[in-house]
Amino acid sequence: MMNAVEVDRPLRHLPVLLAPRANHQMWAIVTTNNSLQFSISVRFNSDHGMNEPAIGIIGGSGLYQLEGFEELAEHEIETPFGPPSDSIIGGIMFARRVYFLPRHGRGHRILPHELNHRANIYALRSLNVRWIICVTAVGSLQEKYVPRDVLLPSQFFDRTSLRSCHTFFGEGIAAHVSFADPISTKLREMLAEATRSTGATVHSGGTYVNMDGPAFSTRAESEFNRRNGFDVIGMTNLPEAKLAREAEIALATMAMITDYDCWKVEEEPVSVQTVIGHLLANAETAKRVLARVIPEIPREANWSEHRALENAIITDRKLWPHGTIKKLGPIIERFL
Repeated sequence: MMNAVEVDRPLRHLPVLLAPRANHQMWAIVTTNNSLQFSISVRFNSDHGMNEPAIGIIGGSGLYQLEGFEELAEHEIETPFGPPSDSIIGGIMFARRVYFLPRHGRGHRILPHELNHRANIYALRSLNVRWIICVTAVGSLQEKYVPRDVLLPSQFFDRTSLRSCHTFFGEGIAAHVSFADPISTKLREMLAEATRSTGATVHSGGTYVNMDGPAFSTRAESEFNRRNGFDVIGMTNLPEAKLAREAEIALATMAMITDYDCWKVEEEPVSVQTVIGHLLANAETAKRVLARVIPEIPREANWSEHRALENAIITDRKLWPHGTIKKLGPIIERFL
């Protein structure tokens, strides 16, 4: 299995190869002008060929592309966990290196339970992403959160069933990250300030309950979640937060409210048709917020989330299997 192999489709310049980890050999397929030119074996230096940490944006329903890039390039990355949802668009935005990944693929081709969250986060980490802003559509579980409001979750409640896919670890290396505070407080506060500056209604803090989907909730489930004090419901964001913490990436989420799920009997139950208009409006809000927050994110990755593995890996280093070390690549490279 090739480890984080990148096929770079440069749109305005020649490709720049990005290493998945230091001092390890990999094969890279290089394209120029969208045609296959040659393949090479490269040994990379420890800085990944990049001078500073990057920012990742994961776009949800309604946000499938992001404008405003300079030095634009498209990166197709194969990871040890399989392919990510789509190729990753990268470039310079507001003097920062930014990478954008559409969660469900362009054209919304992938259902929530089909998402390869490990591949998505691994691919971004291999590009030296150290901050991730997730944009995701959610249903409101409380009267005070209305469609087109933005809620910035501070907590999660897990009602998923595929939890073995929500960790990079195993296969001889055991790790247990701290997840009491699953969202980066600093990044959430920056998002709150940026959202307020756009004039959008923002709620900073709240609990996102993550269900599997793809069907929406029954009324009984919706009422149960509401009575338990949860604030919004979605199908995708908790695994991203867990894996980002293991990858030592600071993550925060813009939960864009599109509906009242189905607990509010006087409202039409949530359906694709009822949320389309809200999705489009929310996507425009998200773009305005991102334009304000990206320039404010620090250039040095020195937050607590960037050291999440320091006391989390419990297996003695001498017992780490070589195959698992190779597989985890950029996740554990600083411990090698």
